[in-house]
Amino acid sequence: MNKVILMGRLTRDPELRYSAGENATAIARFSIAVDRRFRKGGDGAEADFFNCTAFGRQGEFVEKYLKKGTKILLSGRIQNDNYTNRDGQKVNAVQIIAEEIEFAESRGASGGQEPAESQSRASVPVNDGFMNLPDSSDEDLPFKF
Repeated sequence: MNKVILMGRLTRDPELRYSAGENATAIARFSIAVDRRFRKGGDGAEADFFNCTAFGRQGEFVEKYLKKGTKILLSGRIQNDNYTNRDGQKVNAVQIIAEEIEFAESRGASGGQEPAESQSRASVPVNDGFMNLPDSSDEDLPFKF
């Protein structure tokens, strides 16, 4: 089984290209910085940096909605990209092929601005992902604790 789950922030804006041929496929490349859980000797935060690729509609989603600093949760697989460069040296590289990507924080948490379409709907209440329940007492609940 080849499965990886990472949470981190984009280190740069994604780059989107399309494959050649009749059925062009979107290919988005980006990198994320993932903080390490443990630090050596109490120094500052340490991070690992991973090159990632997303294909098709997911690649288009990445290019449209993600930018440098966006915190994401990514699941996918690890792929080796081993090749020989122009100088005849073997190069070993690893990249993450994204299969699922989710936002790991609200839009405003990273200090960025919201897209223009959501700014025009400023009077509409923001759905923060939590169900809004009316204020009531415990007696109104259909079950007891």
